[in-house]
Amino acid sequence: MSRQVLLIEDEPNIIEAISFILSRDGWSVKTHSNGADAVDIIRERQPDIVILDVMLPGKSGYDILRELRDDPDHASMPVLMLTARGQTKDREIAEQAGCDAFMTKPFSNADVLETVRALVDK
Repeated sequence: MSRQVLLIEDEPNIIEAISFILSRDGWSVKTHSNGADAVDIIRERQPDIVILDVMLPGKSGYDILRELRDDPDHASMPVLMLTARGQTKDREIAEQAGCDAFMTKPFSNADVLETVRALVDK
């Protein structure tokens, strides 16, 4: 059975690119594009890893991540944060919220694949 990725992202081009990269590598990729109910979707789908955009409609990726880290059932779930804003402060906020890895857009396909593999295999 393939491993599951839940990609929470609202930009269609990013969704398409990441879905293609990971599915080609054997991952089962599910997507969601609304921050408001993202935590419920994560709990429902129980993915092996979450790729989480910072700026989402309804609720920020930072707030979603904090909720996951406060939930004992999901506190250790690997989370890769994606953002178009790559300032040091953005990275610090993501790390304080508990992300496992942080990547800025645009990203390299190889970096996404390598990071996802590393986070799930650690």
